[in-house]
Amino acid sequence: MEKKNYRIAVLGGDGTGPEVVREGIKVIEAAARKSKFKIEWVNYDLGGERYKKTGEILPDSVLSELKKVDSIFLGAIGHPDVKPGILEKGLLLRLRFELDQYINLRPVKLYPNVDTPLKDKKPEDIDFLVVRENTEGLYCGAGGFLRKGTKNEVAVQESINTRYGAERCLRYAFEATKARNRDKKLTLCGKTNVLTFAFDLWERTFYEVAKDYPDIKTDYAHVDATCMWMVKNPEWFDVIVTDNMFGDIITDLGAMIQGGMGIAAGGNINPEGVSMFEPIGGSAPKYTGKNVINPLAAICAGAMMLDAIGEKEAARTIENSVEKSLTSGKIKSLAAGKMGLTTTEMGDLIAHNL
Repeated sequence: MEKKNYRIAVLGGDGTGPEVVREGIKVIEAAARKSKFKIEWVNYDLGGERYKKTGEILPDSVLSELKKVDSIFLGAIGHPDVKPGILEKGLLLRLRFELDQYINLRPVKLYPNVDTPLKDKKPEDIDFLVVRENTEGLYCGAGGFLRKGTKNEVAVQESINTRYGAERCLRYAFEATKARNRDKKLTLCGKTNVLTFAFDLWERTFYEVAKDYPDIKTDYAHVDATCMWMVKNPEWFDVIVTDNMFGDIITDLGAMIQGGMGIAAGGNINPEGVSMFEPIGGSAPKYTGKNVINPLAAICAGAMMLDAIGEKEAARTIENSVEKSLTSGKIKSLAAGKMGLTTTEMGDLIAHNL
């Protein structure tokens, strides 16, 4: 069988980002050899250091190149010497909007032998997917200031919601629920009792699209109730779909109940274009270069990336290896510096267990 080839852009980014990406690449390469396909890695030095040296965040020429790759593998963005918001807006948000990565996908999965702060909850209880709309809502940047810097200052931040944006997100969520083939239940998370315009649009569209998926059970939960149930009864959820802001919040709660940022991976997805996959945690600059950061989230993000480009067998192989490694007794903790293994040794273990 002819080998397949993929071009994947690597954005190691800031802090410990390059370290976790290195281990992710190591594991992906091992999976690629096993499944007989090849990857050409294309490295870009985007992030805080480049911005400090040149003032550049995302040059148009680089953006043009990124539009032509098969996927993007991101480490972390965030530099202690760069004011918060500059890199996030100029790089991460710009990539999401320019590449129309309209889905943020977050599996919330408790792996075996990983501690959750939820009492008596086991891996079978915490295994759901959050589908977050990724290009609209409060993150559009619509709004502004009036009389800024005075005691009469006014700040307005607008949430932009379109039928087009909501519907394509909802259809993706219904398809994801169907593909999981688990409980076949999709929950819309919103706030219809207060945000009566935005979530009226979302709710009406939700139930209209649901008619095309008669085998999928549907329900609705306010965002505050969703947070409560994620803690009390996470087993109730199969797939949750929500807007940009609420999705941002509940996925961090999801990361905590699945064992922390060290295991949480996510994807910014354009199903018809170029997607970007990343560990959810930040750049953790205080651990830079110490070889103690946990690379599991980046490795899991790599598995998500392989699944998205069609190498589903290789993706499953990585996920199975992560589970096997976590139950091997060699990993003592997911916390940086307490794993019982170095960052490099953790990558070696996952690659070996493939």
